[in-house]
Amino acid sequence: MTVVLDALTVAAVVIGALFFMAGTVGLLRFPDALTRLHALTKVDNLGLGFIVAGLLLQTGELLVALKLAGVWLFVQLSAGIVAQLVAQAIVQSRRRS
Repeated sequence: MTVVLDALTVAAVVIGALFFMAGTVGLLRFPDALTRLHALTKVDNLGLGFIVAGLLLQTGELLVALKLAGVWLFVQLSAGIVAQLVAQAIVQSRRRS
C-alpha cells in the first residue's frame, strides 16, 4: 500500500511542478502584464493544489494535514486578492499615461 501512495505522491508533485513550469513559461512569453498575471494566478494555484494533494497522501497526522490545507487555502485567498490589486494598479497606470 505504501508503494501506491508513494507513486501517487510522486505523480501529484510532478504534475504540480509541471504546472509551475507552465506558469513560468507564460510569465516569460506573454506580451503584457495582465496576461502574465492571469497565467501565473491560474497555473500556480493548480500547481500548489497538486503538490499539497501529493503531500497530504504522505501525512500520517491530522494536524499536519490541516496545516497543509490551511496553507493552500491561505494562498488561494491571498493570490486572488493580490491579483486584483495588481490588475487595478496596472489599469490605473495605463489610464494616467
